[in-house]
Amino acid sequence: MSVDRWLIAGLGNPGPEYAGNRHNVGFMVLEELAARAGGRFKVHKARAEVLEGRLAGGPAVLAKPLTFMNLSGGPCKALADFYKVEPARLIVVHDELDIPYGALRAKFGGGDNGHNGLKSITKSLGSRDYLRVRFGIGRPPGRMDAASYVLRDFGTAERKDLPYLVDRAADVVESLVTQGLEATQNSFHAGDLNPSGPPR
Repeated sequence: MSVDRWLIAGLGNPGPEYAGNRHNVGFMVLEELAARAGGRFKVHKARAEVLEGRLAGGPAVLAKPLTFMNLSGGPCKALADFYKVEPARLIVVHDELDIPYGALRAKFGGGDNGHNGLKSITKSLGSRDYLRVRFGIGRPPGRMDAASYVLRDFGTAERKDLPYLVDRAADVVESLVTQGLEATQNSFHAGDLNPSGPPR
């Protein structure tokens, strides 16, 4: 096993028609991390776009699965095997319905909360013991179906804060790499992650 390399996967659906969807915020965060790493994604045989480089001073592989969301586990498992990365050094960035928009949470292990991308990854890895960066998108308004909500673009008001929050989510990933889970939770969970609202 590689003892120092990280595998960081952002979840989303491939294709321009999905690019602005709430469900694709994992891709957005990975694009920010790629900019910080100073590299470009290339297609990998594991059915993912991959960037090998250094992030926050250490070796990392950034990945965007090219399968649809509910099949994210195949590419993540193939990349973990290819790069010899154990589950505990995998960070998955994904949208989270149960967290309000503007809030970010880091966690290790646990269930999938009905998120099909996480469900697929857990099944493929045979383990829940990987890190997650949960990007809050909030619950759909009224009686809107959750599946329809996540496949819609962020609203006008949300888009004003989106670049800030994507940047902060990238900060969370880098903090997990350099500081570990507990320090990251202490730094980011207590703060005001939404510039247009009160601390959550």
